[in-house]
Amino acid sequence: MGCGALSWYPAMRKDPIRLLIQVGVYVVLFIVAFVIAAFPFVWVGGPLLGSTCATLAAGIAANWLTMRIYEDRHMVEVGLRWNLLSRVNLLWGLLGGVLSACLVLVPPLLVRAAHFVPVSSDHGSFPYLLGLLAIGAAGEELCFRGYAFQRLLATLGPTATILPIGVIFAFMHESNPNANWFGLANTAGFGVLFGYAFLRSRDLWLPIGLHFGWNLTLPLFGVNLSGLRMNVTGYEMSWTAGDLWSGGAYGPEASVLASLVLLALFYFVWKAPIRRQSSPLTDPPAESAKCEPLPPLPS
Repeated sequence: MGCGALSWYPAMRKDPIRLLIQVGVYVVLFIVAFVIAAFPFVWVGGPLLGSTCATLAAGIAANWLTMRIYEDRHMVEVGLRWNLLSRVNLLWGLLGGVLSACLVLVPPLLVRAAHFVPVSSDHGSFPYLLGLLAIGAAGEELCFRGYAFQRLLATLGPTATILPIGVIFAFMHESNPNANWFGLANTAGFGVLFGYAFLRSRDLWLPIGLHFGWNLTLPLFGVNLSGLRMNVTGYEMSWTAGDLWSGGAYGPEASVLASLVLLALFYFVWKAPIRRQSSPLTDPPAESAKCEPLPPLPS
């Protein structure tokens, strides 16, 4: 293919109207799909499970439709290819999420700033928790790091995309029980982290793994997750340290410990042997490398 046939690509990247329409359609499709899916899911599973399932369903619908409408591609190409590389990235994400949560919660137990106390288990079984949090992590990553995020990333670059989307990710948690500014600031940090994880891997499996690993570990220690209580072990952590260390009723995500560990988690994602995948939405076509002019034809 000649250089002239690829001249559309830079022009497309610099077309703000096209980008605005694509992102706007994605957002509208997500909202409409969520509203449609929320009623039956909430009716069957209750508010928490229902809204979580509706988020995943809306993320699938919005990404599938926009990929078909604007890219004529399958939805897996938004970063959901399942292969050896994606499995490696998912495992690194799970490891980072679990270990970082343990770094927040184990030291207070060791220095007796917190201890376990028995409580009633009120949110179902462990398989229920596993499924709920897996659906939640996948749905939120599809929503916030899916088609619209990747189109913005390709056009505006990492800083202008990852930081604002991270802030929006935090504000979407503003209605959670006991949300406060410190918790939302840390949540924005996690949103930026998940965006950076996509930048490193160019798939959704690394941020899904980080998101799920963190979210699963907190309830297993018996602490609130973003203000939500999901105790399934029969024990919870009772803190003698103040809210600055425990995060109070919002949970450890509103603590200074989470802020410090978040920095360590950025370092982990930076240094881990992440396997970068090809990304049709964020990588320019292979043929778009600068072409040398052809020599003149002999007369």
